[in-house]
Amino acid sequence: MTDVAAPNGPRIAPSVHRGLVLPVALLAAWELSSRLGLADPRFLPPLEIIARSGWHEMMEGRLWGDLLASLRRDLSGFGLGATIGIALGTVLGLSRLADRILTPWFNGLKQIALVAWIPLISMWFGFDEAAKVVFVALAACIPVVLNTQEGVRAAPLPLIEVGRTLRFSRTQFLLRLHLPAALPSILTGLHLGLIYAWLATVGAEYFMAVGPGIGGLIIAGRERFDMPLVLLGILILGCIGFAIDRMAGWIEHRLIRWH
Repeated sequence: MTDVAAPNGPRIAPSVHRGLVLPVALLAAWELSSRLGLADPRFLPPLEIIARSGWHEMMEGRLWGDLLASLRRDLSGFGLGATIGIALGTVLGLSRLADRILTPWFNGLKQIALVAWIPLISMWFGFDEAAKVVFVALAACIPVVLNTQEGVRAAPLPLIEVGRTLRFSRTQFLLRLHLPAALPSILTGLHLGLIYAWLATVGAEYFMAVGPGIGGLIIAGRERFDMPLVLLGILILGCIGFAIDRMAGWIEHRLIRWH
């Protein structure tokens, strides 16, 4: 099926529309069950009350501050993790010695659940912003390393032979052959890294010291048994995660349209 396009507008994938059907249906069922008394409004309040709670938080200035804090934390951790991931994945993909030495260790460490790193990160970096950024970076780094390594290794042999014929230097092999050939795989890793980074941002805010952020908003609602505030935070997390996924997919498609 082809994309739906306005005459002079952007193309809109039908899959996006289909993906919205279930969330909209769930929200409609939520609203009906709350209005008709099928669910206890103390645990599942109507959407109007949640929207009113969001408006109150926004007018007080807390919601924007929490959202910006989470996004800043997310992007900082993702930037750090992506940089380390691309560098490490490139080394593992190009160097057989590094692959033999480091890959078994990396494969073992990636099996450890992310939340298990929180005590160690807290002891090394404290409970401040630095610890949260490091935790997010760790989550983002893993898929970037794996996909970069795979992409660098998958450089077509005919292109490598051409590079040897032209007597490329190591730098020319890296910049003109391996990295361009690995670009689709690297972008896939970055896409996954963005998603993992957002999930880790929420985890860092929830399990580490409470501070500004959507995770802190949810914790505040839980402690006050303010269910509209808790559900507001959850809905915001879902919407931001969906937006990040769609934005990353759009950028990936634009950059490797030739592929």
